[in-house]
Amino acid sequence: MNTLPTPVSFDIALEKFVTYLKTQRRSSATVIAYNSDLIQLKKHFAERRITQVTTLVSQHLQDYLLSLSSNGYTAKSVSRKINSLKTFFKFLNQNNLTPTNPASELAHPKYESSAPRILTPAEYSSLRDAVRLDIRMSAVVELLLQTGMRISELANLHTEDIKKTEVYIRPQENNAGRTVPLNKYVSTAVANYLAIRPSVTDPHLFVTKTGHPLLIRNIRTAIDRFFRVADVKGTKVNDLRHTFMAHQLSAGCDPQYLSQIVGHKRLTSTTKYLDFIKPCSGPLTTRLVEL
Repeated sequence: MNTLPTPVSFDIALEKFVTYLKTQRRSSATVIAYNSDLIQLKKHFAERRITQVTTLVSQHLQDYLLSLSSNGYTAKSVSRKINSLKTFFKFLNQNNLTPTNPASELAHPKYESSAPRILTPAEYSSLRDAVRLDIRMSAVVELLLQTGMRISELANLHTEDIKKTEVYIRPQENNAGRTVPLNKYVSTAVANYLAIRPSVTDPHLFVTKTGHPLLIRNIRTAIDRFFRVADVKGTKVNDLRHTFMAHQLSAGCDPQYLSQIVGHKRLTSTTKYLDFIKPCSGPLTTRLVEL
């Protein structure tokens, strides 16, 4: 006579899994990433009145992955979720918490992926050297490199958004507004620029000599030129944002905090950088390092 498996709730399973990850000395950032994925899984099934991991079968997980795709998740994001599911259910099954491993047959979707271009300290130092005589572009580079803001957000900054130790990034389209701390490098670079900024009525922080807002395409063209001057190859403006996130995570920045700083809607958009760095083994912090 077959006996039903002892019910195990999502909460208990998650607690045991997180404890296991910590005993395996997985980085704190990795633990947060796994936990975030699995809380999302738990919420999905709670909405369908499924609260026990022991009741899940492969088809349940397949349906969950289909729901992610229909809600706009990319194939790459879905693949990362599958990694979390496979690790989680393998642990549960090996520890007799589930009768089977419903994630064992999940197949990763195919996608083309290239690693983000992350500048080395030597490369972004060379870029700094290349722009040091252009006070306006020096401020632009420091803001992009030290805050991780998008180029569109930088172009939309107003002079009133800049404070001594922080900057307010205005909401744009579907991105909410947020406040980001400024370190001494950025504060000094922006102060130097404000001292020579043309006295014009336009509220934008970065303006041309004739007082018009500095457009995104002008910023992009100028930085591309300075990349060439600095002999930093294979780079584009958005790589400064990649560089900021990767180096902060590598220094132990809490992914959840960093996600707020850079304006990501999903934590997975931040934690994906963990695949390309060596995570810090120490405790997580909400203090940004200076690049």
